Amino acid sequence: MNDKQQEFYDNYIRQIHRLGRFTLIVSVILLIGVPFVFGFLFNAMPSGKGFLAGIAKVAAIYVPVSIVEFLVYVPMLGAGGSYLAFLTGNLTNLKIPCAINSRDIVKVRDNTPESEIVSTLSIATSALVTMAVLFAGVMLMAPLQPVLQSPVLAPAFDTVVPALFGALGLKYFLKSPKIAVIPLLLMTLLCVFVPVAISQTSILLIPAGGLALLIGFVLFKKEKL
Repeated sequence: MNDKQQEFYDNYIRQIHRLGRFTLIVSVILLIGVPFVFGFLFNAMPSGKGFLAGIAKVAAIYVPVSIVEFLVYVPMLGAGGSYLAFLTGNLTNLKIPCAINSRDIVKVRDNTPESEIVSTLSIATSALVTMAVLFAGVMLMAPLQPVLQSPVLAPAFDTVVPALFGALGLKYFLKSPKIAVIPLLLMTLLCVFVPVAISQTSILLIPAGGLALLIGFVLFKKEKL
């Protein structure tokens, strides 16, 4: 980029951070404030002990997961995409696959201004499409309920996310098989022999990602990449 383009991009990033921080702060205030307001209005506030006990159980799971997702997803999505994705949710099953696939289609490199723009546009489009689909789903819930609850379709709904990430992941595994094979094999064996680990995939990203980084570093040192 020339100096004028760099200045424009830097100004764009500053505005993205300003708007993103504002919307996230407002969202957090609303998410936390609305339940408390209704609790006070309807005299349904939980006791302090019950509240802390509930928070402790949830925080034990979601605090580590939130940290891992932040460290893993933000470098992948860039500033604009990250603010949009964390605000609208469904990162694992919608936003991340959408951003990765969009970047692959237009053939842009990661951690570039082009990647930042493509990720932001793809996640924004995904959020709008999701809202449209949810609206249609709510309107059609009653007539489609027998079809959606059909035992024939139930297995398909249970395997949508694994199928999505299997298809996306294979392409990246094939790019660096020396790095991918050991973490992939170990995580697969762990989930086979310890089935409860399947529901903790976000936490498993820490050892799997750390192992992949270590293998990549060793191979880089040995100039085998």
